[in-house]
Amino acid sequence: MEEIVSTGWGLGLALAGAGIAVGLGGIGSSIGVGLAGQAGAGVATEQPEKFGKVLILEALPGTQGIYGFLIGFLILLFTGVLTGEPKDISTAQGLQLMFACVPCGIACLFSGIHQGKVSAAGMGMIAKDDSQMGKAMVLSAMVETYAVLGFLVSALLVFFIKL
Repeated sequence: MEEIVSTGWGLGLALAGAGIAVGLGGIGSSIGVGLAGQAGAGVATEQPEKFGKVLILEALPGTQGIYGFLIGFLILLFTGVLTGEPKDISTAQGLQLMFACVPCGIACLFSGIHQGKVSAAGMGMIAKDDSQMGKAMVLSAMVETYAVLGFLVSALLVFFIKL
């Protein structure tokens, strides 16, 4: 069975994949940063001198949105959308690109939310004792590991899809 190449479905599916990575990563980050920000506001209100430490912990869940953006950027670059010369992508290639974005999107969604919760708890640690900042950062960074793994799997999949 011969596949119709120039229907536009392939490119549409690839762009949907980019949207999945960027959208889910952004949702995870925004929820995570929001959760951490709520806790940080409480700490900074009571102890304004700790704002710098609070800000670092609040920023950590924001990286998941960056990972999703990078995968979306790769899709736009490899499909030729960024250069203004979109490639003729088959439906099968479009599906491959779309599903390649899923690991990053899902990992960043959940990792961002949970990293925000861990960062918020870490702010409680530093509110009681400044010397706990290193431990709070390590605990929060452990959650990030899974966003990095999702990003790497998606990036490897995107790089190995032949267009």
